[in-house]
Amino acid sequence: MLLVQSERNALLSSLSAVVGVVERRHTLPILSNLLLEKKGNQLTLLATDLELQISTQQTVDAGEDFAITIAARKLFDIVRALPDSAKVKLDSKDSQVVVSAGKSRFTLQTLPAADFPRVETGAGLGAAISLPQKTLKRLLQLVQFAMASQDIRYYLNGMLLVLEGKQLRVVATDGHRLSYAETQLENEAETREVIIPRKTVVELSKLLGDVDDPVELRIGANQVTITLPETELVTKVVDGKFPDYQRVIPMNQPRQLKANRQNVMQALQRAAILSNEKFRGVRLVMSENTLGIVCNNNEQEEAADEIEVSYNGEPLDVGFNVTYLLDGLGALNSEEIMLSLADANSSMLLSSEGEVGFKYVVMPMRI
Repeated sequence: MLLVQSERNALLSSLSAVVGVVERRHTLPILSNLLLEKKGNQLTLLATDLELQISTQQTVDAGEDFAITIAARKLFDIVRALPDSAKVKLDSKDSQVVVSAGKSRFTLQTLPAADFPRVETGAGLGAAISLPQKTLKRLLQLVQFAMASQDIRYYLNGMLLVLEGKQLRVVATDGHRLSYAETQLENEAETREVIIPRKTVVELSKLLGDVDDPVELRIGANQVTITLPETELVTKVVDGKFPDYQRVIPMNQPRQLKANRQNVMQALQRAAILSNEKFRGVRLVMSENTLGIVCNNNEQEEAADEIEVSYNGEPLDVGFNVTYLLDGLGALNSEEIMLSLADANSSMLLSSEGEVGFKYVVMPMRI
């Protein structure tokens, strides 16, 4: 029985949206599968890992309704390997699905759709807030690199999302650095504060486009739904208390250094070649209108660089993790940056007039 016929690129686009959720190894075999469900001329593809669920829809020719589950990665790899112009057919045969395009045929096993687990949606969700996709995408770009990965402090393995009045804030920290970004909303929103898991942030970043099309968020105590045209994410939130980010962001730092972002980045990249591979330390040596950048390693090798900057404060020699500095600088698009410091033992604030709502705090290290 013919289940569905689709253009290769349309099917690949739908599969790309959901396949990132599927874990390569899972205790439940069915979670390696994708649910394909057709009602009328709407084909829905749904994948979940029980924490995050992504579903996407595409319009296909009307035919018999059906629901099956099929190995997600295998189907994705098959469709991706087909020529751009291919027409893909899925036919059911007993407990198998035959994927064919031209003279290529692939027979895949299925599991019963009735056994496929879904994340229940809708309970206790707040009112929807809407903003352009490119705005939310930019917010995520400005903070997601600072999220922890597999930290035992599980609440750091994600991103804090705060709604307050007409302001949307996002914050991420791994305990050594903290990144903060904010934007103004058109309408007032009820105050909400949740931690979104790392995986959800990564998958959402892939789905958002640099477009003005809207993305809609509804935030509940235990769940967030994010709706884009033809795609919906439903994610559980991380249970835990996020650090007090407002206390971490330093204010009124006496030493202010202004510099060209590209010049600083390139000097750091050059010096980092000879940094200690484990600790990745770099010294920033500040004197009048000069920034020295120095890296050493265990082989007694040294890289030293110097660039012109705008700085009139007291001389200062302070150490940082060079990767952390490059992450923050790389997230920005603006030409000019500002480094604000108090002394060699205090955290540094990286900001930029070109990215008004962005603040990046890095803790110093002894070198």
